[in-house]
Amino acid sequence: MRDQAKAKDLLEWYDAHARVLPWRVSTADRAAGSKPDPYRVWLSEIMLQQTTVAAVKDYFLKFTKTWPTVVNLAAADDAEIMAAWAGLGYYARARNLLKCARTIVEDYDGRFPKTRAELEKLPGIGPYTSAAISAIAYDLPETVVDGNVERVMSRLYAVEKPLPTSKQHLTELAETLTPVTRAGDYAQAVMDLGATICSPKNPACGICPWRDPCEARSRGIAAELPRKMPKAVKPTRKGFAYVVRRDDGAWLLETRPENGLLGGMLGWPGSEWSDDPVEVPPVETEWTENTAEVRHTFTHFHLRLTVFTAKVSKAGNPESGRFISHEDFKPSHLPTVMRKVFDVAKHDLASD
Repeated sequence: MRDQAKAKDLLEWYDAHARVLPWRVSTADRAAGSKPDPYRVWLSEIMLQQTTVAAVKDYFLKFTKTWPTVVNLAAADDAEIMAAWAGLGYYARARNLLKCARTIVEDYDGRFPKTRAELEKLPGIGPYTSAAISAIAYDLPETVVDGNVERVMSRLYAVEKPLPTSKQHLTELAETLTPVTRAGDYAQAVMDLGATICSPKNPACGICPWRDPCEARSRGIAAELPRKMPKAVKPTRKGFAYVVRRDDGAWLLETRPENGLLGGMLGWPGSEWSDDPVEVPPVETEWTENTAEVRHTFTHFHLRLTVFTAKVSKAGNPESGRFISHEDFKPSHLPTVMRKVFDVAKHDLASD
C-alpha cells in the first residue's frame, strides 16, 4: 500500500526547494517538457557513490564538457579517463565507467536500458544505481535508497534497530512511499530532504514537510537516529614510495595493475602496502630518505608511506615503470595519495 499523501507533501516541498545541481533538469525546464538525460544521470550517480555533491560538481562539469555523450566517453582513451578522474577516489568506478560506456555503445546502440534488470547487467551498476537511473531518467516507480534516504526513513518511522542490520526494513518502508507518478522527482526529493533538512546532526525539524507524521520528532529522538553498529578499528599499513627524476627532468612513473587499489592509475613505483613491507627500489642508485612521512586513509585502512628520492642519469634503466618528460607530467593526473608523495619529494628533486 503506497502512502500517496506523504509523497504529495514532499513533492510540493521539492517543487519549491529543489537543489540546483548540474546533472538535474530544473523545475522550469521540467515544466517546459525537458526530460533528464540518462547519460548525465548515470554519470552523476557513479561519481556520487561514497563521494559528496561538493566534490563531484567540478568533475561532472569537466567530464560532460569533454565527453558530452556516452558515445564520446566510450571512444576515450583509458589513460585520459583515469587522469580526469584523479582525486575523486574509488578508482574502480572509473574503470567500470569506461567498461559500461563501451558496453552500452556496443550492445545497446548507445542507448541506456530502462529497466533495473537490464541496467544491472552493465559493469559498475548495482541495485542503487539501477533504481536511480530507472526512476530519475525514465520516471519508473523504483525506490532509490541511499544514506540520506535511510536516515529519513529511520526518523520518519522511529526505527531504532541499528544500521546496517536495519537496511532491508528501511528499504521496505521507503517502498511504501514511492509514488507511481513523478517517481524520479520523488527520489531526488527524499535525497534533498536528507541532505538539507533531515541532516545527520541538528535536523531542522521545524521546517520539514514531514514534521507532523515524523515519529522520531514526536518522541524527541530524531537527532539520535539512525543508530549504527560500532565501527571496527581501521588497521594501519606501511609502504615505500620511490620518486626518481632523470637529469633531463623526466619523472619515473608506473601504471598500477588493473586489479586492486588505484588500479589503472598513474603512480610512483613502490612496495606492497602491508604490516612489514619489503624495500623494492626501481633503480640501483643512491637514495635519500625523506624525513616527512605521507599519511593517507582509505576506506578500510590507514596508510603510512616512507618516501625515497633519487636523481639518475639518462643512461639509467629502471626495473619498473617508465620515464615521462617533465612537460608531459601533470601532478593533477595522480590520485590523491600519489600527489601527497609528490608534494613531499618535489623539493628534493627540484631542477638546479
